[in-house]
Amino acid sequence: MQLVSVRVITNDVARLTEFYEQVTGQEARRPAPQFAELVGPSCTLAIGSAETMALFSAGAAVPESNRTAIIEFLVEDVDQEYERLAGVVAEIVQKPTTMPWGNRSLLFRDPDGNLVNLFTPVTDEARRRVTPTAS
Repeated sequence: MQLVSVRVITNDVARLTEFYEQVTGQEARRPAPQFAELVGPSCTLAIGSAETMALFSAGAAVPESNRTAIIEFLVEDVDQEYERLAGVVAEIVQKPTTMPWGNRSLLFRDPDGNLVNLFTPVTDEARRRVTPTAS
């Protein structure tokens, strides 16, 4: 089994997609007005409209109500990203901080209130976790 995508459900696909384009510097694919995706080397961040949930099970996902998941991006330099995103991110939850497990992390909310973590491994052990050696 392979994790390939995380999907966020929103009431405003265009707004949330534009936000993540600014954060990641990537252009999203938009195969339909109700759906967009930012394809990364290890996983895709998909953004779907609330109306798409009717295709699955109405009410199964409720936009702007996440309080448990964190969308995480590995970046080269968290402190540089913090400076770059100053005018993009409205709510910083935690300024760049070195965590006990060796990552330097910046935590903020996207326009729908979802938590986003940009992190850079700063210890040898943390770097090994994100760049495992071939077996």
